[in-house]
Amino acid sequence: MDELLGGHLRMLREAAATGRLPGRAELDDCRAAGALAAERGVSVRALVEAALATAESVTPTPLPALRRTVSALMEGYENAQRAALRREETARRKFVDDLLQGRADRLAEQAEHFGLRMAETYVVAVARPATGAAAAVASGDGGFEGRGGFEGRGGFEGHGGEEEVRGLAGEAEGTARRIEEALVARFGSHNVLVTVRDGMLVCVAPGSLGVVNGEFTHHVRQMFAPGWRVGLGRAHRGPGGVVTSYREGINAIGFGDRLGLRAPVLKAADLLVFPVLLRDRAAIEDLVTSVLSPLLEARGGPEPLLATLEAVFASQGNQTAAARRLDISTRAVTYRLERIRRLTGFSPDDPTQRFTLETAVLGARLLDWPAQPAH
Repeated sequence: MDELLGGHLRMLREAAATGRLPGRAELDDCRAAGALAAERGVSVRALVEAALATAESVTPTPLPALRRTVSALMEGYENAQRAALRREETARRKFVDDLLQGRADRLAEQAEHFGLRMAETYVVAVARPATGAAAAVASGDGGFEGRGGFEGRGGFEGHGGEEEVRGLAGEAEGTARRIEEALVARFGSHNVLVTVRDGMLVCVAPGSLGVVNGEFTHHVRQMFAPGWRVGLGRAHRGPGGVVTSYREGINAIGFGDRLGLRAPVLKAADLLVFPVLLRDRAAIEDLVTSVLSPLLEARGGPEPLLATLEAVFASQGNQTAAARRLDISTRAVTYRLERIRRLTGFSPDDPTQRFTLETAVLGARLLDWPAQPAH
C-alpha cells in the first residue's frame, strides 16, 4: 500500500508546508494509483482507509488537499473498474456470439471462465420484440430464420433511417444488460448468459435450472411492448446443444408467427410436428395443392374457408365455439364447412379426412399458401 500511496503522502506534505493544492498532473498520479489498486484487487474501502491513515501523519492535516487526493484516488479506482467491466462484458458477448454460431475454436478454453460446463445440458430462450413481428421467412432446413427485432438483417425496413436503427440497437443492449443483471443477481453469473443476436434477446441457461426461463420471460413481459414472443428450445448437451436449442427457439417463434398462434411463449417441444411437415417440402406442397386448390374457386377466395377450418380444429370440432372464435353465427360455420366439403371432397366430420384437411391447412400456413403458390 505504501507504494500506491507514496505520491498521495508527498502531495499532502507539500500542501501542509506551502498551502498549495495539488495540480492536474499530481491528481492524475493519484488517479493512476487508484486504478492500480483496483487492478491489484485492493478494495476501495481499504484504499480510502489507508489514504486517511496516511494523512494522520501530516500535521496540520490539509483537509482541502486531502479531499482532492482521495477523490482522485476513488475516481481512478472507479474508472479502472468500469473499464474492466466493459472488457469483461465485451468478451462475454463475443463468447456467446461464437457459441451460438458454433465456432469451436477456443470455446473449451473460454467456457470454463464464463461458467459453461461442456458436459451439461442447456436450454436457450429467444425473445423477439414487437418490431417486425410478422417478418419471418422459411429456411431451407425446415425451420425459420428470424427477421426484425432490435437490430440487424433488415429488421428495421420501413422504420426509419440508420440513426433510428442505431438508437434501437443501443436500446437492445441496454435491455439485455438490465435483464442479465437481474438474472445474474438471482442465479449467479455462472448460470446465465444473455446477449443480443440478429435482433433478438438470447438467454442461455442450464437445463437443470428451468426456473431461469420463467424469470427471463417475466422480465421480457415487463420491458417489451405488447406483441413480443419468446421461443424456448429443448435441452441439449454441450456447446453444440446450445446451437441446436437456439435454432429451435428461433424456429418456434417463426412457426408461431406463420401459424398465427396466440400464445406469446412457444416451446419447441410442443411444435415438433411442424419441422417434420417441412422436412419433405415436396410432399407437403403436393398435399396442399391436391386438397386445398379447389378453395381458390370459392367466392371471396380461400381465406375465410381456411380460417373456418382452423377455428373448427382449434375448437375440437365444436362449431359453436368455432363461431365465437370467428365472431360469426354457427349457421355460417355450418355453411362454410359444407362449402369446403363440396369443393374439396373432404369433411372435418370424418376422422381420416379431418386429419388430411388439418395437415393440409397447417402446411398452407407454413408455406404461406396461396400468397406463395406451391411449386
